Amino acid sequence: MKRTGPLPRFLVALLLAAAALAAGPAQAQDQGLTTLTGTLAKARETGAITIGYRESSVPFSYLNARKEPIGYSIELCRALVTAVEDAVNKSLAIKWVPVTSDSRIDAVASGKVDLECGSTTNNLERQKRVSFSPTMFVSGTKVLVKKGSPIKSFRDLAGKKVAVTAGTTNEKTLRDLSEKFKLGIQLQVARDHAESFGLVKSGQADAFATDDVLLYGLIAQDAAKADYEVVGDFLSYDPYGIMYRKGDAQLNKLVIDTFQVLAEDGEIDRQYKRWFLRKLPSGASIDLPMSAQLETIIQTMKVKAE
Repeated sequence: MKRTGPLPRFLVALLLAAAALAAGPAQAQDQGLTTLTGTLAKARETGAITIGYRESSVPFSYLNARKEPIGYSIELCRALVTAVEDAVNKSLAIKWVPVTSDSRIDAVASGKVDLECGSTTNNLERQKRVSFSPTMFVSGTKVLVKKGSPIKSFRDLAGKKVAVTAGTTNEKTLRDLSEKFKLGIQLQVARDHAESFGLVKSGQADAFATDDVLLYGLIAQDAAKADYEVVGDFLSYDPYGIMYRKGDAQLNKLVIDTFQVLAEDGEIDRQYKRWFLRKLPSGASIDLPMSAQLETIIQTMKVKAE
């Protein structure tokens, strides 16, 4: 890879960690053996790695004015790509593939994308099909409404039209909630978060239910942001992770080791501040301090597994 100027501390650490992982494969390759497997073998052979990104998961993974993927998850994935490059001793091209809430798990499981860098909740059901990185964010389902709406809690959703995004844990949360409390919620399932938000803006839905941080992100980016608010208590617990293929032992070790380096060096903290506390490229700011839960998770992540 071509690099100019001094390397950031976390990149130096990543290079050292990747070198340790690559030492075995490199030595074996000198002897004519093949020891790289899974995604690492594919990356070395093709010279590329494919990243699945979201188009409107602000500030995790979304498109800027130039239609380029940016965000908190994207930056963490770029660090993973750097670690893969050094593990396979080869510069890699990044191929960007858009995914939706509904298509992302199939995209990873089928091999269409190598890493899914968005706002995906890690849960037991999904772990049957894919693997997840250590937790990089903690969120939960809340509800977005127009200011002045009578909806203040989930019980006020009785008989209302509520937008949800296809393939999200929020969709299941609302269905279960409606059934448990006999609310008769009329769910309107949209393709992505921007479309779900649009249903509220146009008056076709009374509310939009998804992870609170995504709601704050959409509001922050909207020209009429003063017209909307997020209400109610958390309706679910949603820890986010980067997705990759299940059963890929070499990639799994690289991901865990890389996140440990990023946590220990403080790079996760720096990226959090960049995307959640400072102004986004649009000029808006989400202004969301790190939760106590995520602080604890990152502190725990700093301890290298024996």
